[in-house]
Amino acid sequence: MKKLLAIALSLFAASAMAAEYPDISIADLKTAIAEKKVVVIDVNGSDSYEAGRVPTAIDFASKGGELEKVLPADKDTLVVAYCGGPSCSAYKKAANKAKELGYTNVKHLSAGISGWKKAGETLEK
Repeated sequence: MKKLLAIALSLFAASAMAAEYPDISIADLKTAIAEKKVVVIDVNGSDSYEAGRVPTAIDFASKGGELEKVLPADKDTLVVAYCGGPSCSAYKKAANKAKELGYTNVKHLSAGISGWKKAGETLEK
């Protein structure tokens, strides 16, 4: 019984954490990028950023401390943070910072850069 309760609590905690920021699909993110209606934040570190990133993404490692200088004035702007892939939680640093700055439409590309590549999408360098 204790094992079952522990598993249930783990699943609940994982689902609660996953829902902290809504997910955005690769297709929806591509559309938002094409329509210039999103700020994308890469949280993989500067070396990874330089190697290839989602188009238009900004490097959180170099801008994180001054994110307010690179985000638009409109707090309803879609802000999407991503990191390595589905099991990576580093994106939360950028998502939390955007939320702290008052942005109300913050989402997570849970596929991350690995999913972007796997989908055959173009990388910006």
